[in-house]
Amino acid sequence: MRLINYFLIAVLLVGCGSVFGQDEAQTQEQVRENIRKAEQGNAEAQSVLGGLYFFGQGVPKDYQLALKWFKRASVQGNARAQFMLGNLYKEGLGVPQDDQLAVKWYRKSAEQGVVAAQFNLALIYWESNVIPQDDQLAVKWFRKAAEQGYASAQGALGYINAEGKGVPKDYVLAYKWFNLATAQGDKDAAKARDELAKFMIPSQIQEAQRLAREFKPKKKKP
Repeated sequence: MRLINYFLIAVLLVGCGSVFGQDEAQTQEQVRENIRKAEQGNAEAQSVLGGLYFFGQGVPKDYQLALKWFKRASVQGNARAQFMLGNLYKEGLGVPQDDQLAVKWYRKSAEQGVVAAQFNLALIYWESNVIPQDDQLAVKWFRKAAEQGYASAQGALGYINAEGKGVPKDYVLAYKWFNLATAQGDKDAAKARDELAKFMIPSQIQEAQRLAREFKPKKKKP
C-alpha cells in the first residue's frame, strides 16, 4: 500500500515562535532588564535574550549573540535554550552546521519534555545522513511528542504505523494518529487517513475512531 503524498518533512525550526513569544513586543526597558539579568547569570534571562537576538526583537537580529546566550543558558539546564541551540547547530546559524551537536542539545531539551525538541530529535534519527539512522529512537520521540498532542508528530506516527517502519504495521493505530492530526487542521493527515480507510474494514475504522475519541494529551511543555 502506498499512502498518497504523505511524507515526513523536516521543519527544524518548528516551535521557535511559540517558545519565545515571537509575537510579543519587547520594550527597550524590558530588553535592558533581560540583558542585566543575563549578565548576572540568570539562565531564564539568558534564554530570553538569546531569543530576542534570534528573532531581532527589540535588538538587531544576530545569530552569533543568540548562540552566545543560548549556550550560557543551556549549560545551566534551560530546556528552551537547549532546543534553540539544537536548531542553530542543525541549521548552521551563527555556527557551522553539526548534526551531532544538534542531537546533543535536542536530546537534553527533549528529555525535559519540550515537545518541539522531541519532534526535531525524532526527525534527525529518522532521516539524517550524518548520524546513523535509528527508526526505534525516531518512533520513541515521535510518540512522546504525539502523546503531548503535537499534530506533526501524530501525522508522522500515522505514516509510520501505516507503513510498518520501526513498528509493526497497524492500520488501526495509523488511522487513530491521522485522525488526531486531522482534528488539528493537518490536511495531509486527512488525505492519508482517507486513503488508508480504503484498506480497512468498518470495524477497524470504528475502533480507530474510538481510540482517537478517548485520547487525552499529556501536559505539553512548549
